[in-house]
Amino acid sequence: MQITDASEAITEALRVIGLAKPRCGATKVVAIDGPSGAGKTDFAAALAVHLPGAHVVHMDDLYPGWDGLAQAVADLHDQILAPIARGQRAAYRRWDWAHDHYADRQDLPATSLLLVEGVGAGGGRNADFESVLIWLEADRDVRFRRGIERDAEAYLPHWNRWAEQEAALFLADATRSRADLIVDTTTS
Repeated sequence: MQITDASEAITEALRVIGLAKPRCGATKVVAIDGPSGAGKTDFAAALAVHLPGAHVVHMDDLYPGWDGLAQAVADLHDQILAPIARGQRAAYRRWDWAHDHYADRQDLPATSLLLVEGVGAGGGRNADFESVLIWLEADRDVRFRRGIERDAEAYLPHWNRWAEQEAALFLADATRSRADLIVDTTTS
């Protein structure tokens, strides 16, 4: 199902999540994926308001720099989802973008609902643990403008490099085709 209205998208996402079964141990994992600038972080925040007790993981905390998309997808699996599926505590190393290195270790509390938002959230072996995959998209020019507004000029030199990694991941993984819900945020 594809939706363009933001309010309708939240309502439909809540419905789909409510019907889903846990696939990561006792935890429902909701992956909010799509290309950079599509509005994944804002959507996850809006969704979390309606899901008390849900914990949110931001892929931006996992990417080890501008060339780290594939590594972050693997780390999401190895450090977060696989341990949760085994009934163990999960933790990950947070990337410090300002200093270009790993920073503190983040422990995740046990939760029955985990929202993972960001490029690659639904990619790779992580699909085995997802209860719901929500895909956000927008026109390229809109996404580029949002990226620059969000990250200022710091993002500009990395846009094409990052977009190439996204395209390769999404093509290899067919992420969009597996989505339970597709939200077009071009006009949002």
